[in-house]
Amino acid sequence: MDTSFPSVMDTSATGTRWAIATPHTAATEAGAAAFERGGSAIDAAIAAAVTLAVVYPHMCGIGGDLFAVVRRPGHEGGDLVSVNSSGRSARGADPAAVRERHGAVMPLRGPDPITVPGAVAGWDALHRLGARLPWASFFEAPAAFAHEGVTMPASLGEWLAERDARALFEPDPGMASVFYPGGATVPVGSAFRNPALGRTLEALGAGGAEALYRGAVGAAYVEGLRATGSPLTTDDLAAHEALILSPLSAPFRDLHVAVAPPNSQGYSLLQILSMIERLGLDPDPLGADAGMIARVFLVGLRDVRRHLADPDRMTTHVSTLLDDGHLAALGDEVRGDLASRVASPKPDGDTIALVTADADGHAVSLIQSLFHGFGSGILEPTTGIVAHDRGACFTLEPGLPNSFTPGALPLHTLLPAVLTGPHGLAGVAGTMGGYQQAQIDAQTIARTFALSFTPADAVGAPRWTVDDLPADGSLPAVFAEADVTAEAVTSIEAAGFDVHPVGVHDETVGHAHMIRVTPAGLDAGSDPRADGGALAG
Repeated sequence: MDTSFPSVMDTSATGTRWAIATPHTAATEAGAAAFERGGSAIDAAIAAAVTLAVVYPHMCGIGGDLFAVVRRPGHEGGDLVSVNSSGRSARGADPAAVRERHGAVMPLRGPDPITVPGAVAGWDALHRLGARLPWASFFEAPAAFAHEGVTMPASLGEWLAERDARALFEPDPGMASVFYPGGATVPVGSAFRNPALGRTLEALGAGGAEALYRGAVGAAYVEGLRATGSPLTTDDLAAHEALILSPLSAPFRDLHVAVAPPNSQGYSLLQILSMIERLGLDPDPLGADAGMIARVFLVGLRDVRRHLADPDRMTTHVSTLLDDGHLAALGDEVRGDLASRVASPKPDGDTIALVTADADGHAVSLIQSLFHGFGSGILEPTTGIVAHDRGACFTLEPGLPNSFTPGALPLHTLLPAVLTGPHGLAGVAGTMGGYQQAQIDAQTIARTFALSFTPADAVGAPRWTVDDLPADGSLPAVFAEADVTAEAVTSIEAAGFDVHPVGVHDETVGHAHMIRVTPAGLDAGSDPRADGGALAG
């Protein structure tokens, strides 16, 4: 099999039968191939997602989680469902011992933040929602990539070679065997191989998700993790299930935006879009109201931190967080005295988003993630699986809804979105970017549907994001690409924020992808900040 991929793929494409946009050319091609074999947007999403687990191993994989919003035709207005396949903390976790080891803050690396992986169960749930192609077909090419090798992209290779990354990852035997064989970083342009992952993919293709959650793959994975100090057990894996839920939705202009319910932060996107409308702001993120939009973003982020958790543990129901009274209070907060200025470190988070749609009305916004780059930093060597660190989203402060607790779902940043209008499907949106995903989606949705940008122009336009919240409660930094307008920068600074410049098309501000339904067909745009592209047919 040819495992070389084109280094450049068009970031936009228009077709009448199907469209796909992903952050890696191999995944985009895998999804297109699924369409051409007779698959729907659901098949294309699964094909791309499994491929990304091999070719983008720092951002997602079998050891991570998955959320999706899916539209299926056949019902009045289309049938929208949400897939939540996020994993729980180990039932044998000891929060007191973790606090003793790490103090007040959950660690980002090592065995303590590892939770049950949900991605594979998410693929299985999507398949059961109406895929047309056989399950095993999605694993053949990705397994070959893992065995035969995947070309090391410049962005990943240069990062792995940095001193801090080597110090973090090379001591792990599994990571060293794949990315530092013989003590040297795999050079950019050369192939990295993970044959253990190839065997795992073959086992999943033959045995289904059960191979991980109740079979030999899961047993080996747990055995390897327990050797590092993780409390995960095979019972924890066996208890996992992907949840099929009704999405949350709210209006924006003449559209409805559907997102995943908690523990996803999806409701924050609905709050942000509603506040922009309620406050009468110009939705252009490069315009004179950029500072007020930054305040909206900050208030939305604070609301996530205050309330979001395992839905069984939230003390305020999400319906209250979206009602008129709460939105009015958030608007007052936007107009109030937020905090003093403070500098923040550059955010570090890795996730993938992909979007698919077809002429029959199927659509999928899918996001899967390891959270931080290479998650926990542990690559279990017998299975080739990189364990995520999603448990880092818990707080170690006891007594709060999102406190680290055995058997709980953590607050989750993943935020897929599907847009519908008077004539049915209107668009599909998704982005990576950690806690900034709601901000990025708000910018790309506003540009596409309020400012009439094409999807490619909307996701490729200059962006800025409000960083995560500092521990002292003061204002976070705003990271702005160098081509963000002077008007926007001035407005953001006048709103009280410090603006930290980053490069043009810098992945600090996320990889966003968008599909819009137009009278001419399906128009797809893929973010030039990633290594992917858009295809349509």
